[in-house]
Amino acid sequence: MMTPFLTLFQREIARFLKVIVQTVITPFISSFLYLLIFGVSLGAKMPSHQGIPYLSFLIPGLMMMGLMSNAFQNSSSSIVSSKFSGDMEDLRVAPLSNQQIIWAMSLGALVRGLVVAIITFLVGSIFCYYEQGSILGIVHPFTALFFIILAGLIFGLLGISVAFWATTFDQLSAFSAFILLPLTYLGGVFLSIENLHPIWQMISKMNPLLYLINGLRYGVVGVSDVPMEMAIPVSLLGFILFYIIALISLKKGSFQRW
Repeated sequence: MMTPFLTLFQREIARFLKVIVQTVITPFISSFLYLLIFGVSLGAKMPSHQGIPYLSFLIPGLMMMGLMSNAFQNSSSSIVSSKFSGDMEDLRVAPLSNQQIIWAMSLGALVRGLVVAIITFLVGSIFCYYEQGSILGIVHPFTALFFIILAGLIFGLLGISVAFWATTFDQLSAFSAFILLPLTYLGGVFLSIENLHPIWQMISKMNPLLYLINGLRYGVVGVSDVPMEMAIPVSLLGFILFYIIALISLKKGSFQRW
């Protein structure tokens, strides 16, 4: 019974490896430009946060931003393109349970997000070495791995949910541009929320992405705007919620060709 699951999982990985430019080259260039502009050019004018240089503070945020974006794109584009070509109908007759479909696609999204996160970390380490004379380490590796896995799965599940809801490519792009992207930028990727007005701090704490971003930041450099006692349960709750939503979307969503 595991063969169809592994086949679908391998298909998801093979699918994004075919577009290696989007998977590897584009994240490399994006990370390089973000770190050059924000980390180096503007970072020299930014104060350190709890003794952490701004460049080191920025890298985990960029890692999480790339991970979330690519995990979402992988699962959502897989379903949307399958609906467009009619391949999605094959899943209805394949010997796969709904849980297996969800896990295979979510794990595929996680793998792509993990690749992007590693690329960003490596590029950031090079910048740290030349700017600070030291290689960026990982303070709490298990915490960092926990939030990377959880974020990759959450956004893989989110991609599944949105892709079954969307009836056009434009709707998928609109969700990413008008909902996902603002939440990501306002989740503490570039700045600590401690620098914001108290009202905006309160609003930012209602952004679930804040807890994922700060969870990874705590794992990599050891600082966070939110306590881990709050970040971990909020993130786990998000995973459970989006798993249920993805399962419902899969059961009620359309498998028919557009």
